[in-house]
Amino acid sequence: MFLLNVMVLETPFMTGLTVAAAAYASRYGILAWQAFKARPPTLRRFYEGGFQATMNKREAARILGVRAHTPTDKIKAAHRRVMVANHPDAGGSHYLASKINEAKDMLLGKSKSGGSAF
Repeated sequence: MFLLNVMVLETPFMTGLTVAAAAYASRYGILAWQAFKARPPTLRRFYEGGFQATMNKREAARILGVRAHTPTDKIKAAHRRVMVANHPDAGGSHYLASKINEAKDMLLGKSKSGGSAF
């Protein structure tokens, strides 16, 4: 009899606790969504537009995601990171791979006058 009384009393408590937890989680979710929607839209913007006819240092730096006067080791690391994401063997484009290589060559001072193969 005592066990039955305890179970009857615990059921409304557990139901109330569950409802309170769901309300708290919903409130947190709504606040997080509002904060997400209120953030500035320019947090992560990519360069919009095509490539120029002849690449310059500014465009090369934008392609690799570095500044124009970045040290050699950081240029090579950025080239590797971007090339891994866009390599033709991994489903990337041959055109983008040639532009990435051209950008690295431009920033390292190994630029050829011919430009991209495409």
